[in-house]
Amino acid sequence: MSASRRSGATDELGPEGSEPEREGPAGSDLLAALLDGMDAALCAFDADGVVTHWNREAERVLGWTAEEAVGRAGFAGWAVRSADAEEVEARLMSAMDAPGRQVNEFALLTKDGRRVLVRTQSAAVRGPDGEPAGVYCAFSEVHAQIDLERSIALSEALLEDAGWGVVLVDADLRPAVVNAYAARALGAGRTSVLGRPLGELLSQGVEELESALTHVLAEGAPPAPAELWVTVRTPEGERRRCWRNGFVRLSSPLAEEPVPLGVGWLFQDVTEARQGEQEASLLRFRTQQLHRAARAAAECESPAEAAAVHLDFALAGFADHAVIDRVAEGGADSDRVRLVRIAETPSGAPGPCRLDGRAGLPVLYADGHPALQCVERAGTVRAGAGSLRGDAAREWAVARQWPQDTVHALCTVLRSRGRTLGAVTFLRTSNRTAFERADAVYAEDVAAHIASALDLAALLPGEG
Repeated sequence: MSASRRSGATDELGPEGSEPEREGPAGSDLLAALLDGMDAALCAFDADGVVTHWNREAERVLGWTAEEAVGRAGFAGWAVRSADAEEVEARLMSAMDAPGRQVNEFALLTKDGRRVLVRTQSAAVRGPDGEPAGVYCAFSEVHAQIDLERSIALSEALLEDAGWGVVLVDADLRPAVVNAYAARALGAGRTSVLGRPLGELLSQGVEELESALTHVLAEGAPPAPAELWVTVRTPEGERRRCWRNGFVRLSSPLAEEPVPLGVGWLFQDVTEARQGEQEASLLRFRTQQLHRAARAAAECESPAEAAAVHLDFALAGFADHAVIDRVAEGGADSDRVRLVRIAETPSGAPGPCRLDGRAGLPVLYADGHPALQCVERAGTVRAGAGSLRGDAAREWAVARQWPQDTVHALCTVLRSRGRTLGAVTFLRTSNRTAFERADAVYAEDVAAHIASALDLAALLPGEG
């Protein structure tokens, strides 16, 4: 169907066997075909405001056909309400005298009487002499434009203002778009991470993340968010983080068959929450261990055996080895403190604490040994092999009378009834992290149970 003005019926055949009547040049039909093939609703007016063109998309939006629209003087009486006709016509035709395009919004009437809010873009059409010869107008339903603007606004908000990371990963699993939150989480600038393999950004957890992204590309998004622990490479060093991740497969909306463009990866840092949960769980476990140890120690025949039982319970999930040293004859107030070992865990193999110290011979601790410092200060002392490795680390441990695989130590004083009775030392191998402040608090609780609840003072000479 032609979108141009005709003097007679359009696109209709004449008598059988005859050619259709043509009144304009061939270029007019070409223009009509081009207008009809466009996705935008288009119409045009001559200098008198008469409709000269009306394409198929305009028919779809308003329901009026080209035969019904072309040749009418403006929209009055059919495409707009009579009360609005004068204003609408004035705003449309004002484009003839204005430079560039003019954008307007107003309500049009469909053929079945519905009102449709449209957004128009109008511009003047110049004649051969350069003078305004009419106006062309492109229009679309505003709700479609609003939907597009909302989609764009949402995309911008996600990339700029969202409280979680947004990364668009391409089919090669490399970041293509990164928002500010994600850039901070990855420890780099927004542009510096683009196109880089994830293995350059993460030192641990990258295999699990790439496996999840590959699954989303092939199968689609998982039914629920997934939490991953990763280690991020940053200029300041590596950071261990826990991310809660969601994934969306991105496919081209223009293809008949889904063509994966990449993955929308959204994540939020939940490290503090997960660490808090772990610490609370660890605290509950340690409290339960102290309670179990107290019940088991109550059945022991001797204070030394009760102390060993406390160590057995305390070591679970806390340390690899432990020793208990009591103050030798002369007490902690003498010029030189000497310690006698009364219990220790076996080194090289698991097993319960062994009781020792029957001979009463002092342990050959060198000056400045952490256990001696602990007794002298009546507090807690932490020590470690630091950067030593291999034979140097083993020599460090053996020199302190500890198992040779020790790299971290925590010495806590034993006090009862206002007196310093000795020290308990907890030892960790390289498989564990160094002792922290929370570990020191737990060690002090264990020491208090050993010293006061079991009255280790009874093991001192002359104390029964």
